[in-house]
Amino acid sequence: MSTDETTAQDSPFRSEPSARDAAPQFVLPLVVRIEKAAPPARTDALETAARAVLVVLSDERSVGDGEWAQVMSDWQDARIRKVVRRARGAEWRRAEALPGITVQGKSAEVRVFPPVPLDGWPRELAKLQVSGTDLDDPEPPVEADPAQPVLWLNPDLDMSAGKAMAQAGHAAQLAWWELSDEERAAWRDAGFPLAVRTADPARWGQLTGSGLPLVRDAGFTEIAPGSCTVVADHPALR
Repeated sequence: MSTDETTAQDSPFRSEPSARDAAPQFVLPLVVRIEKAAPPARTDALETAARAVLVVLSDERSVGDGEWAQVMSDWQDARIRKVVRRARGAEWRRAEALPGITVQGKSAEVRVFPPVPLDGWPRELAKLQVSGTDLDDPEPPVEADPAQPVLWLNPDLDMSAGKAMAQAGHAAQLAWWELSDEERAAWRDAGFPLAVRTADPARWGQLTGSGLPLVRDAGFTEIAPGSCTVVADHPALR
C-alpha cells in the first residue's frame, strides 16, 4: 500500500464498499486487563495495544507455514477489523488460557488472539464487554521522541479508550505494511518502540496531508464513516 493520499483511499479501513467486503470477514480480538483496583493508564493501554498488533503480525505462527498463517492471511484479505474487549479476575484468566500473546506495558496488559470469524468468537471472549474501557492518564504523557514511531490521534475526535486502542492498532499495522523487510526486522528487534499522542490541532491538517499512513475508520462504532483517526509517523516513512 502506497503512502500517498490517493491510494490511502484504498485502505482496508475505508468506509466505501470494495472487493474486500465480498471476502469472508474476520476480526482480530484484543482483550485489555482492567482490574477495578488498578486500571491501566489510557496512553499506556493504547501503546500496548498497538504493540500487540505488531507482535502478532510478526510472530512466527502468523507467517509462512505457521499455525495462524492462513487465518491471518484471510483476515488481511478482507476488511481489517479489530475489537477490544475488557476483562478482569477470572475473565482474564480464562482469556489467557486461549491461544494468543500477552503484551505487557508499563501499567497495561493486552492479550491479542489470532483472528476469528466475525460471528464465530470463542465463548470465553464473546462474553466479555466492549463498553467500560474509559481510562484516564494520571499524568499528561511526556513529549514523544521524534526518533521513534509516533501514532498521532485526531484531536477533534472523542473516542473511548477501547476504540482508540483499535485505531492505534490499525495505524501500527499500516506502518508495518509500508516498511521494508529490513525496517520491519529492526523495529521488531528493538521491541517495537512507539508512542501514541494526540496531535496538536494546528498540525493535524499537515499530518493528514503528509503522505504518511492514515487510518480512515469504517464507522461501525462511535464515529462517522470515513473519519480520519490516526496518522502513523514512522521515521523510516518520512
